[in-house]
Amino acid sequence: MLGYWKRPEATAQALHDGVYHSGDLGVQEPDGTLYIRGRRNELILRGGANVYPAEVERVLAAHPAVAECAVFGIPDARLGERVVATVVLAAGAAASVEELQAACRAQLARYKVPERIAFVDALPRNAMSKVIKRALRPLFEADA
Repeated sequence: MLGYWKRPEATAQALHDGVYHSGDLGVQEPDGTLYIRGRRNELILRGGANVYPAEVERVLAAHPAVAECAVFGIPDARLGERVVATVVLAAGAAASVEELQAACRAQLARYKVPERIAFVDALPRNAMSKVIKRALRPLFEADA
């Protein structure tokens, strides 16, 4: 990699000591299998514990009423961040916040369960079809 186009600060942050630092977070098992858990800039730090949004998103996405979802952290004065989620329901499906939280509680540690869930018609995406999570933050700022 030579660098990011017209972004010298981002290039300097990603390339140092001749090594590219992708920002991906993962775990390598003893058998050599590598599991990507998420990205460093998306990691939610809640009360000293790490929450990987991708882990929570996998649980939510497995619910039959969920078409797609996005999980991220919002600032919290006491805990650092709180876990929240936005959900797009599948066509003709219905689910309540409580139902989705219960599904999460059944598979995740309590601190990983989204405290708030907002239902949206669609997730905002960029030209590469990645979800623009910062565009979803205002959904949770009114009651923060």
